[in-house]
Amino acid sequence: MAFDLDMIKKVYDRYSTRVEAARKATGKPLTLTEKILYAHLSEGDAQKAFGRGVDYVDFAPDRVAMQDATAQMALLQFMQAGRPQVAVPSTVHCDHLIQAKIGAVEDLSTAVDVNREVYDFLASVSDKYGIGFWKAGAGIIHQVVLENYAFPGGMMIGTDSHTPNAGGLGMIAIGVGGADACDVMAGLPWELKFPKLIGVKLTGKLSGWTSAKDVILRVAGILTVKGGTGAIVEYFGEGARSLSATGKGTICNMGAEIGATTSIFGYDEKAAAYLKGTKRADIAELADAIAEHLTGDEEVYANPEQYFDQVIEINLSELEPHVNGPFTPDLAWPISKFATAVKENGWPTKLEVGLIGSCTNSSYEDITRSASIAKQAIDKKLKTQAEFTITPGSEQVRYTVDRDGYLDTFAQMGGVVLANACGPCIGQWARHTDDPTRKNSIITSFNRNFAKRQDGNPNTHAFVASPEIVTAFAIAGDLTFNPLTDTLTNEAGEQVKFDEPQGIELPVKGFAVEDAGYQAPAEDGSKVEVIVSPTSSRLQLLEPFKAWEGTDITGLKLLIKAKGKCTTDHISMAGPWLKFRGHLDNISNNMLIGAINYFNLTADSVKNELTGEYGPVPATQRAYKAAGIGSIVVGDENYGEGSSREHAAMEPRHLGVRAILVKSFARIHETNLKKQGMLGITFADPNDYEKIQEDDNIDITGLTTFAPGKQLTVVLHHKDGSTESFPVNHTYNAQQIEWFKAGGALNIIRKQMAS
Repeated sequence: MAFDLDMIKKVYDRYSTRVEAARKATGKPLTLTEKILYAHLSEGDAQKAFGRGVDYVDFAPDRVAMQDATAQMALLQFMQAGRPQVAVPSTVHCDHLIQAKIGAVEDLSTAVDVNREVYDFLASVSDKYGIGFWKAGAGIIHQVVLENYAFPGGMMIGTDSHTPNAGGLGMIAIGVGGADACDVMAGLPWELKFPKLIGVKLTGKLSGWTSAKDVILRVAGILTVKGGTGAIVEYFGEGARSLSATGKGTICNMGAEIGATTSIFGYDEKAAAYLKGTKRADIAELADAIAEHLTGDEEVYANPEQYFDQVIEINLSELEPHVNGPFTPDLAWPISKFATAVKENGWPTKLEVGLIGSCTNSSYEDITRSASIAKQAIDKKLKTQAEFTITPGSEQVRYTVDRDGYLDTFAQMGGVVLANACGPCIGQWARHTDDPTRKNSIITSFNRNFAKRQDGNPNTHAFVASPEIVTAFAIAGDLTFNPLTDTLTNEAGEQVKFDEPQGIELPVKGFAVEDAGYQAPAEDGSKVEVIVSPTSSRLQLLEPFKAWEGTDITGLKLLIKAKGKCTTDHISMAGPWLKFRGHLDNISNNMLIGAINYFNLTADSVKNELTGEYGPVPATQRAYKAAGIGSIVVGDENYGEGSSREHAAMEPRHLGVRAILVKSFARIHETNLKKQGMLGITFADPNDYEKIQEDDNIDITGLTTFAPGKQLTVVLHHKDGSTESFPVNHTYNAQQIEWFKAGGALNIIRKQMAS
């Protein structure tokens, strides 16, 4: 059964008119990306062409999806908006707060008990405001969305950076912060700078050990973690049409690791088959009727260089399996070169854990391909040398692969099935280790492998590969093993070699599930009461942020000058901190504790200018706040890359940081800062980063004439009495400047709703 079918019909009914208007406005053939974007303009039919990477545009997304860690803050904000019900179909998915420790049953039971207060809050808020609620154990948000809500040609925003997973079914799906979700649920337009377009032409066809995962691992190697920033990646060509819908989802999911706004594939036979296989034949029928609008125009794909800002071509027939890492998802190694890289770089060759599943690779096809390798290990009498875990993406997938015997196969080769949740992928992993300080290696089929990401251990070298490659490595227990060419010694002392993996795209007997975990909202939410205890350590009602005082900002202390990579994990760690995602003050105690201080090359150690002593970042900032002193955070390139968590923007705002000055921002984080009324600025000359000294007092001038495209000035008052200044850039448009002046976008929404 399809959810929200009437909404989808309305979207499709207007498609022809919207696309024709866009062709007329732009005067050219259209990419699929452009068709979907122009079809979702909040103003209706396109009246003009928008400049890529230049114009801010208001869109009207079809739906909103939120995972439980980010939904708490998003819904706490929505409660302040004054609406009786969400304006667009919205869902909450409880997947982030379940820690992997023992196994699925025990871990889920523990999570339900430990997180009862949060789950009850989310369920009651969903009930009250007309939001679909997916209980703990139902599955990971992106897999559940792909199975139930994604539809070709649609537009969705989600409070998780891997929302683009839905691009596998031809949907523009973009990760955002909770403030953006709040806007859309409140019925307001959603603003996005019109993206640049990267085209990836896929030729040939996958075979043998190579899988869809290897496509994005290769693309990550080409574009790096920021090569897709400000762009949507559109895949096309005969190779694209040959991939399964879930394989396409894997590619789009991990597109977040190249900084892309989102990624997308066109509607084709594989997408139709997946819709029918997940009991949504009615949507496939509707999509078939407008199929010409659910892919790029023929002229575009015939001459892609004329229509995309950048074009990459990959021959799937020649593509090797890849292993990416360690410590960054864009360090790409073809399997034929990986063993040499391991040896030359001195990475630990012994593999301690192999982990498959997650939102990126937990489809029926992924599980069956991995299970075919596990079955070979059993049949060839091979003993698994590393720990091995399996994380199903949804209860529907878990139930079906269990019915079809694949979970039993994993159990026989020593695998442990974890709960249908994010688990180790996001640091929710109570890892079994005898020495957490030892350098060690793990390999996953996840999407992200920054230092400390999975287990909090900076000594863990995490690598990323396809589920079948991970399974083979776990059996071998050795990162210098090449499953395509090498043999292993079995229990009988014989040399045996793996055959190529075999997989099944969709279950022959169809998907099945007893309880998918969905809870529909109350028909009349007005009678539902949402209670938040004032003494709760997990939940806290929000207070509006103060408006700008109307003057330049002067006398700022330097809180930290962060050196090198500073992701949202560095700014607001996950793991044990997830339990405070609904309590802004408590979670602010993790603010920037992972960032490296430029002046002492140490994490969570900054100089308190009031005492002259070094101490934790949050405590130092609280001291400044108590003294009524503002501060500034200085950062490096691509500041705020990674997860969409708006806590990384809200925590500095809450604790009194006035501005973030960096060489460059990651897209979602920059937007989150703007939404919260924070000043996010960039060095006009990146070399000016070096001028900032530890004891500086800092002014930001030009704010009384703050305007789009107009530079501001940073003035440094050094300890020796000297002064120097330099210009800084910003990307605020007129509306975003109003957010800054009002103290945050939510303050404006509240006033609009009240009037």
